[in-house]
Amino acid sequence: MVSHRNALVAAIRQELAEARGTARAVLAAAESARGEAQQRRQLVREAYATCLSRLAAAREATRADIENRYRGEATRLAGHLRGLATVSATGAAGAPWGLWAPSEPVPGKSPGLLRIGTIDFEGTTALPGLVPLLDVAHLHLSGPPAALDEVITGLLLRALGSTRPGEVELTVYDPERLGGTLGAFAPLEPRIVGPGGLTALLDELAEHLCSVAGRETWRLVVLLADRATTEEMTRAQRARLDRIVRTGVGRGVHLVARGLELADHATVERIVVRDRIATCGSLGRLEIRLDPPPPSERVAAFCRDVAVRLREGPPPARLADLEPARTWAESSRHGLIAPLGDSTDGSLVEVRLGDDPPHALIGGPAGSGKTNLIHTWLGSLATRYGPEELALYLLDFTGDESFARYVPSPRDPSWLPQVRLAGVNVSGDREFALAMLRHLGEELRTRAQAGKRHDTDGLSGLRGADPGGQWPRIVAVIDEFPVLLDGRDAIADEAAELLEDLARRGRTHGVHLILACQEVTGIQALWGRPGLIAQFTLRIALPKARRVLTDDNLAASVIPRHHAVVNTESGLAGANRVVRLPDAGDRTAWRAVQRRLWRSRPSGCEEPRLFDGKAVPRLPSAYRPSGRVPSAGAPVGSSPGAVLGERIDVSARPARLRLGRMPGRNLAVLGARADEACDVLAAAALSLAAQGPAHFSIVCLEPAAERAAARLVAELPTADWYDSSDVHFDPPASDVPRYVIGYGLDAAGPPHRPALRALLTDGPEKRIHVLGWWRGAGRLRDDLAGRFDPIGAWVALDVHGSDLAPLYPQPGGPLWHPRPRRALFFDRSVHRTPEVIIPYEVNSDHT
Repeated sequence: MVSHRNALVAAIRQELAEARGTARAVLAAAESARGEAQQRRQLVREAYATCLSRLAAAREATRADIENRYRGEATRLAGHLRGLATVSATGAAGAPWGLWAPSEPVPGKSPGLLRIGTIDFEGTTALPGLVPLLDVAHLHLSGPPAALDEVITGLLLRALGSTRPGEVELTVYDPERLGGTLGAFAPLEPRIVGPGGLTALLDELAEHLCSVAGRETWRLVVLLADRATTEEMTRAQRARLDRIVRTGVGRGVHLVARGLELADHATVERIVVRDRIATCGSLGRLEIRLDPPPPSERVAAFCRDVAVRLREGPPPARLADLEPARTWAESSRHGLIAPLGDSTDGSLVEVRLGDDPPHALIGGPAGSGKTNLIHTWLGSLATRYGPEELALYLLDFTGDESFARYVPSPRDPSWLPQVRLAGVNVSGDREFALAMLRHLGEELRTRAQAGKRHDTDGLSGLRGADPGGQWPRIVAVIDEFPVLLDGRDAIADEAAELLEDLARRGRTHGVHLILACQEVTGIQALWGRPGLIAQFTLRIALPKARRVLTDDNLAASVIPRHHAVVNTESGLAGANRVVRLPDAGDRTAWRAVQRRLWRSRPSGCEEPRLFDGKAVPRLPSAYRPSGRVPSAGAPVGSSPGAVLGERIDVSARPARLRLGRMPGRNLAVLGARADEACDVLAAAALSLAAQGPAHFSIVCLEPAAERAAARLVAELPTADWYDSSDVHFDPPASDVPRYVIGYGLDAAGPPHRPALRALLTDGPEKRIHVLGWWRGAGRLRDDLAGRFDPIGAWVALDVHGSDLAPLYPQPGGPLWHPRPRRALFFDRSVHRTPEVIIPYEVNSDHT
């Protein structure tokens, strides 16, 4: 029993101990939780205080920022308002009388507002007080007649001074003083209408509004009515006046009325004058302090000057006048339309290239303005049609490098975005002109095939089949084209065939030709080719031009300088339009236009290719080894290509010679021009070293070439050097291609000829190639004992074609007349006929 009780007591004690332990644990946890809660509360209070402090600081900073922005915006708005007022009334329309002078309007821009006084604001500079007139409103003025006449005088002077002479026709109805109120304008011979003439004037204006569809000039009618006019006005007169008010502004008829009430209409601007203070409807409650009237002598002098200019006729158009209101807003889908200048009445004369007429022929004697005409036409086209709509190909045989302005230069990096290719100084490189014509022929075939595919798919109406849609229209300009056709050789014959094909099929596929000739008799180059001349229905004849127009059309004989005759009927009399040409020779003005177009060029617009016949291309850095010649362990191509010079082509591609393990894969450079021969060899060696592992042996047997050979060794430090003291032609075998670069190999002499022949014959199969210079074809024949099979390729410098007959597959040799810095390249494994190349400049652009 005692034992059971003891056990029970022990169990109870155990449970009590566990309960006390649990209670202590719960208490400890509660104390910990309370501590954490108190800590969190403290953190929250601190964060709250910090947040309040930050919010207060942010609020103050935001408030200060808002206040600063408000003040800044207010200042800027005031400045913008002043600037807007200045822009709205530029030049003569808004200048104060002390600084006033007539100003030419900006082409394509509507007339602005006219100043009558100033608007004063406390603490600010006075703003000009402007009112509308031309193309916007009629003016109704009320107040003291003397003050109103002064306002009208100032308005007329500003309107006339900010437009071109003759653009505003002035009519004055002045029954009291018979025009004396505005007598300062008498030199302009305005139409004066006196008492009893109001009915006829209103009838004439109403008839004018019915007969015209738009505005040609502005008719400014000043109505200085007296009390009798107002009292005696009939209902019919009032109806006609109200009709003029409603419809006159849209057709260029504007009324300026004093003393005669005008009907309420949106186009009527009412000006009320009291004590030299004016208010007008468009400005609400703002008051305008009127300017003093312009000095009468200034008005009279201006009117006399305008009268003289009107008698002399409008001046020739400026180049800026030919620019459209929006650049590159036109589509070439249905042709190219651009103005060349203005006619005798001042309107612009537009010239079209499209299906009819497709091509243009320009002619005139020296000094007649042919180059200026071409620049004007190209500039007018370039501002209307973007690079997606127009592509220009330009060739200049004149030698004055006029087309160089369209491509980048060291002084000006900009270019005309529409220009794809420009060739200057090409009179000695007709091969380049031929390459351009071939390129255009390929483009024509591409477009023709695309058009056939669209026709087959029934999609001929889509842009993809339209020459002016997917494809930009091409305009090819050839200045002094007779140089290309007068050669009486294969180049001239092929050029004539290509031109005739382009002229005949180009009209269908958006390819247009502009041929220009300065010489009086140069047009004769076309008359023997009737199929070609018949395609040039657009003729532009400059003063004293002959044979551009038909024989019975003498218009070119009587036009003055800076003019041209535009004829779209193959020169037939009766289809002439005389155009006065602007001066496009101002390089500064042209550069500003070109830079603006260049900055607007679309993404991906490529820089045009310039071919300058007088420039010598340098070996591009891509064809030079960047460091030491790669080691033998590096990979090597199976057929490395030696770069010899630049091809005369539309793209600046190098002429390459592949050196594989086939018989004859050697190169002979022939001629006595040491500098060019050394450049050819250096370009070949450096380009081979840039392609992979190779070993070079430099053999210099000509003293004139030692300097160039030493420079080559400096760039190829692992190369072997041999001269006349240790020359031999049995190089050891190598794991990499070996190239023997020989300078003056014909000086090796008879003892070395057997070894040289063996190397030329057997070397290519062992990956040993000879690139050597012989100073004549006869010396090469002697070294090879008359067997030229080991020479698979040659470059001829100052060697005539007949001397190359043994190396040429056709009898008689190639047709080749040596020219400075030009070479004839022939690779019998590639070429059917040799090609002319330009040896790179290598040895003068590095040390």
